[in-house]
Amino acid sequence: MSRVVVLGGAESGVGAAVLAKVKGQDVFLSDKGQIQEQYVKELEKWNIPFEQGKHSEELLLNADEVVKSPGIPSDVPMVQKIREKGIRIVSEIEFASRYDRAKKICVTGSNGKTTTTSLIYFLLKNAGLNVGLGGNIGKSYAYQVATESFDYYVLEISSFQLDDVYDFHPDIAIITNITPDHLDRYGYKMENYVNAKFNITRNLTKDDCFIFDSDDEITVGHLSKIVLRCKMLPFTQKKEVDEGAFVRNEKMVIRYKEEETDVFLNQLALGGKHNIYNSMAAALAAKVSGIENSVIRNSLATFQGVEHRLEPVLSIKDVLYINDSKATNVDSAWYALECQQRPVVWIVGGKDKGNDYSVLDELVSKKVKAIVCLGVDNKKIHDAFEPLVPKMADALSADEAVQKASEFAQAGDVVLLSPCCASFDLFKNYEDRGEQFKAAVRKL
Repeated sequence: MSRVVVLGGAESGVGAAVLAKVKGQDVFLSDKGQIQEQYVKELEKWNIPFEQGKHSEELLLNADEVVKSPGIPSDVPMVQKIREKGIRIVSEIEFASRYDRAKKICVTGSNGKTTTTSLIYFLLKNAGLNVGLGGNIGKSYAYQVATESFDYYVLEISSFQLDDVYDFHPDIAIITNITPDHLDRYGYKMENYVNAKFNITRNLTKDDCFIFDSDDEITVGHLSKIVLRCKMLPFTQKKEVDEGAFVRNEKMVIRYKEEETDVFLNQLALGGKHNIYNSMAAALAAKVSGIENSVIRNSLATFQGVEHRLEPVLSIKDVLYINDSKATNVDSAWYALECQQRPVVWIVGGKDKGNDYSVLDELVSKKVKAIVCLGVDNKKIHDAFEPLVPKMADALSADEAVQKASEFAQAGDVVLLSPCCASFDLFKNYEDRGEQFKAAVRKL
C-alpha cells in the first residue's frame, strides 16, 4: 500500500484524497490554512485523516507521492522540502488520469477556456453522450473518477494544474490562446508560463488531435519550436485553412477530413469576436468526436453563456450592469471593453499579477467615461488611467464600488465589472466577487 499525501483541502485536494482512498491507498491530507466546513464533512464521510492550520513534517515527508493542489505555489517551503527528499509531486489531473479510461477533451488557455469547455460539454450532452465536466470548473475530476462513470470528460485545465503532469494524456487538446497572465507564479518569465500551457500537448500521439488558434502569435511561435505527432487543427479569422475552422462570407466554416459545414455568425448564441474563436474550437472538438452537423449548429445557436463572464445582471434607469468577474487578466478585460457599444463606467482592480495596462489605453480612451478601483492597492491603476479618464474613485467593497459607479453612470451607460486582476485581496475568489457585485446591484 503506497502512502499518498495531499496538500490542500479544497475541491481539487479533497477529490484527490477521496480517489486515493477508493483505490485503497494510505492517504493523508494537510492544509496550512483552515478547511471549509463542506470539505471537512467530505473528509470525515470518507474517513480520511487530515490536519488543518499546519503542515506536520513527520506526517508529510514519509509519503511515496504527494498530490499538490494547484493553488499552492511551487516555491513554498514545504513543497521545497518534499522535493529535496526526492518525493514525487503530481497534480490532481495527473493522479486522476491514471484511473480513468474515458476519452478526454482538455482545454487550456489564458482566455476563453471556461466558455469553450462549457460549450463543448453542452455539445456532447446534446449529442446524447455520457459526459462529465471538471478540472478548473465544476466538480473535481478526481472526485468524479472516484465516484462516477463517464465515457467522456471535458476538462478545463489551468497552467497551475499542468505544472505537475508527466503521463497525463488528452485525446483532444485545445489551447484557446496565450497572453501574459499569472506571471507572478512563473518568475515573471513569459516563457515559463507558455511552457506550462504546452504541457497539455506533451503526450499527444498520432491518434490524438491538437486544436489551436493560428491567429495567436505566442501559440504559433512556440509551436515552431516543438514537434507534435498528432493531427493539428487550427482555427482562424484571418484566412482559409485546408482543415480546421475559419470565417468566410459571414459564416463560420468547419472543415474536417473530407467534409465542410458552416454556421452563420449571426446565429451564434455568443456575441463578440472572441466568442467566434471559442465557438470554432468547440465545433472542431465536436466534429472530431463524431457529432452530427445539425447538433453542432443547434448547440452553437442555443448555448447560454457562463456565469461571471460578461453576464448581464440588471438594467436600472437604463444603465446596464454587467458581471465579468472572471476577467482576471488584462486580455480578458480587453475583450470585455472591446465588445461594449455604450459608454462604460468600469470597475477594475484587485491583486495585480504583473499586469501591463498600456495595451488597454486606446480602448479606455475611446469607451470608458469613469473608473471605480475595487482593490486594496490601486496606485498602479491610477497611474495607468488617470491621464485618460476624467473621473476615478476607489472602493473597498462590492457595495461601495456599485454605489460609486451608479453615481457616475447616466441613462444609456454600462457599468462593467471586469477587474483585470485576481480577487484575493478583498474576496475569496472571482465567483465570490461576482456574487457580491450582483447582490450589490440588486440593492440599488
